[in-house]
Amino acid sequence: MKISQLRAVVAVAERGNFSEAALELQLTQPAISHAIATLEEELGVPLFARGRYGAVLTPAGERILHHARQAIQHLEMMQQEANLHRGLHGGHVRIASFRSVATHLLPKAIAQFHDQFPDIAVTIIEGLSYLEVEQCLREGRADLGITYLPTSDEFEAWEMVRDEYVALLPPKAHISGLKITWEDINAYSPVMLACLPCGRSLHHHLKQEAPFINTTSNIQEDSTIVSLVNQGLSAAILPRLAAVPIPSEVQVYSLPQPLERVMGVAVLSHSLHIPAVFKFLEMLKEFDFYTLAKST
Repeated sequence: MKISQLRAVVAVAERGNFSEAALELQLTQPAISHAIATLEEELGVPLFARGRYGAVLTPAGERILHHARQAIQHLEMMQQEANLHRGLHGGHVRIASFRSVATHLLPKAIAQFHDQFPDIAVTIIEGLSYLEVEQCLREGRADLGITYLPTSDEFEAWEMVRDEYVALLPPKAHISGLKITWEDINAYSPVMLACLPCGRSLHHHLKQEAPFINTTSNIQEDSTIVSLVNQGLSAAILPRLAAVPIPSEVQVYSLPQPLERVMGVAVLSHSLHIPAVFKFLEMLKEFDFYTLAKST
């Protein structure tokens, strides 16, 4: 029995088909099929029922999947224990993040870290939202994660940066006074908002401060929202880091009642990490993300 066979079982079970499992493991589909078939032959039971709608675990497969995951976890813990003796002359740090931080903040920090520790690899795992980031931490697919604060007690977290929500108005928009009002924003309804769940605090803020505003949040890409505003088709409210680069013609305002998202780096509580992860975490705590965010 090989670790590659166990990884194939877990990947097919999670993805529901052989082709997506092959993509995840960066293998060919025949290689995945062979790994599963040889394991089934060794165990003497079928693990998956195969059909045109994908691969579904058999009852035996469901029980064996649990043991396969445990075996992989134990092997990874063995590797982590070995890495403890490698110091900072190697290792791999995996950091999960959503797009705006992964694009505008992390690369600078990683470059600084690489200058000091060139033998340590750092990989960014990009998720659609902070919820995906936290799930990466739970599943052990990432060592560190960027999430919204406050977070749950299952994580230890440290504040990195605060990001202001801003109103984006079309180039030819006119406001009624010296300062923007909710009525000015609502004049371009429906006002586009960041998608849920990342925009949850914004939705709550608007419900409290301006419940009359007609909004929509059905566009996934922030860059698409900014482009629509630039063409004069709507107004939008987005975190500043999610909106940049903002075209110079688009009008940018602080909200009538300000709101910001607080972002921090988190680790799973009581988790075991190699020295490289702790060193990278130490660097993130000291890095001046506030200045970097303002200059972006």
